Amino acid sequence: MPEGDTVFRVARMLNAALAGHTVTRFELRVPQLATADLTGDPVHAVVPRGKHLLARIGPWTLHSHLKMEGEWHLYRPGERWRVAGFRARAIVATTHAEAVGFDLADISLIPTARENETVGYLGPDPLSEAWDLDEASRRVGADPRAVHVAVLDQRNVAGFGNVYANEMLFVRGIRPDTPANDVDAPALLGVGTRMIRANRDRVERTFTGDDRRGRRTWVYGREGQPCRRCGTPIRVGALGADPTRERNVFWCPRCQR
Repeated sequence: MPEGDTVFRVARMLNAALAGHTVTRFELRVPQLATADLTGDPVHAVVPRGKHLLARIGPWTLHSHLKMEGEWHLYRPGERWRVAGFRARAIVATTHAEAVGFDLADISLIPTARENETVGYLGPDPLSEAWDLDEASRRVGADPRAVHVAVLDQRNVAGFGNVYANEMLFVRGIRPDTPANDVDAPALLGVGTRMIRANRDRVERTFTGDDRRGRRTWVYGREGQPCRRCGTPIRVGALGADPTRERNVFWCPRCQR
């Protein structure tokens, strides 16, 4: 499930392969951008911003969002793709590497000078060098909605997804439906920051410190199983900013009061 740590690793991979080289092949396989061609332009950098990827090429930024199914692969020039070609939505190649974006749900091409029009609404990013815990805490702490919803709102803080929200709240002992303006936002986001920074270099996330399969989460995906702390069965429900954006929430009724 792509969250900020996944996007961070993808950006780092693409940046290492593409930055400093000139584009030799550029294709966007979406109708509104099918004629765009940045062949001959230099790749300046590929950077993450929350759950968004920004590839700065010449005077342009190729923006993509992985959503639930999207992924970027890196290949050697001429290497056979591991995914069916009809699923490719973006191709950026140089003489050194070929980056292919499959099943990307959101693609846009914007002048880099206007990049902020696309991602400027995002809150502080815990994986950014410009991370501002105080500002993120102010935004979350001023939100009267359920804290699970507030943490997932990318306008408050960028990068945390449903897995992180569930695990952060368990570690802090907070029920998911508690109003965000009633919680210690700096402490909650501090835990989340440590989690996501620890996981950004791991292939498999772990929140418990145990890297074995089935032992990596405290509550997420563990409905009916005993709490790892107290043995109480984990419960599951749903919360969202509206009915179309509900997410599964998992909690321990004893540890999270």
